[in-house]
Amino acid sequence: MSETKGLILVFTGNGKGKTTAALGMGLRAWGQGMKVLVLQFIKGGWKYGELNAPARLGPGFEIRQLGEGFTRVGNGKSLEEHRAAARAALNEAEKEVAAGSFDLIILDEILYALKFGLISLDEALALLDKKPPRLHIVLTGRDAPPEIIDRADLVTEMKEIKHHYQKGIKAQRGIEF
Repeated sequence: MSETKGLILVFTGNGKGKTTAALGMGLRAWGQGMKVLVLQFIKGGWKYGELNAPARLGPGFEIRQLGEGFTRVGNGKSLEEHRAAARAALNEAEKEVAAGSFDLIILDEILYALKFGLISLDEALALLDKKPPRLHIVLTGRDAPPEIIDRADLVTEMKEIKHHYQKGIKAQRGIEF
């Protein structure tokens, strides 16, 4: 087997499937005996289906929900609370990147944290600069900045063509959550 070169991978765009693609990659890596960590920058306080999976998979696949939920009016959280949660998630990511305990770290929705100004682009780029050579890092969320795209080894844009919401079909268990 050839030497592992840790990659930076980005799943972005306005279409559905960014987190799903990242989790699929995590499942593939776990199936190859790799240790996987998912740090969720925005999701919090809601029981998404993916949170149940690590207990069934066993050791080596971990998800930490670190956000305060989506940053919309009426979710009961202030912008400062969202910023504090994103800062804590970034600190957690820095700690885990430095520790070297995982082979793949998924920074789920970090691009939303950037988009909404919860963390800075400089902070995100500094985190990528600290990536050890063998570590794979996945970033998800809409509107990946050009600087992140330039730094990445792989960028996939999910483009919405059609969505069941447009027909008035609400979020479905196992599909959206």
